[in-house]
Amino acid sequence: MTDQTKTPLPTGKGIDRLLEVMRRLRAPGGCPWDREQTYKTLKPCLLEETYELLEAMEGDNLTLHREELGDVLLQVVFQCQMRAEEGHFDFNEVADVLADKLIRRHPHVFGDVQVDGTGQVLRNWEAIKQKEKDKAPDRSAIDGVPAALPALLKAQRVQAKASRVGFDWKDASGAVSKIDEELAELKAAIAEGDKAHIEEEMGDLLFAAVNTCRFLGIDAESALGATTQKFSRRFRAVEKAVRDQGREMKTCTLEELDAIWDQVKAAE
Repeated sequence: MTDQTKTPLPTGKGIDRLLEVMRRLRAPGGCPWDREQTYKTLKPCLLEETYELLEAMEGDNLTLHREELGDVLLQVVFQCQMRAEEGHFDFNEVADVLADKLIRRHPHVFGDVQVDGTGQVLRNWEAIKQKEKDKAPDRSAIDGVPAALPALLKAQRVQAKASRVGFDWKDASGAVSKIDEELAELKAAIAEGDKAHIEEEMGDLLFAAVNTCRFLGIDAESALGATTQKFSRRFRAVEKAVRDQGREMKTCTLEELDAIWDQVKAAE
């Protein structure tokens, strides 16, 4: 019988312990799955873990929140280890670059710059960011928004970047009025019956709604998610009420279902 000596467990603390665990997993004799991963195979892992973290952030389960934060951190540590193996950079370099950037972009905290509120902080941030990247004069202020972002979030990010260079309403009334304007144009397009025009105007209406959310400090993705959850909860209650009557949804009239919906809504 062959005597196999197990690798001693890492004895460090916190991030040092985690980094050592990751090194062991990727080292010869480590985990076959971890050693086989590439940047391409890790993409869906990062995306999935990010969405799981977002879901945990919606609740008050602190244990779950802590765990999901760790899962996202794992993705960062994983890629840092892979780059370190290639001789490019390691986790500490990533952390140092981030710390330097935070210090540089917060001169009102780590320097003598005075600000009059969050708006000024964001404008300073954008100006410093532009200078850091030595951007060409013809580079747009809305460049840098990831193309793969979900549509609602992407719209909000583009609008926020435009706002930082002064392209924005003076108050919320302008954003709300834009919704009214776009809704009227959508109704006109529907009357025309041109599907391409209807789709364009629907997009304009959604964009205006997202912009109003941003202006009012509401996250459009979270707001729509909450409304979808509310609809799902009430719809399931309607289904149960119909079943309790010994009936099926498809045999009920819309008026009957709407009446049950109103009852469920009132009960909430």
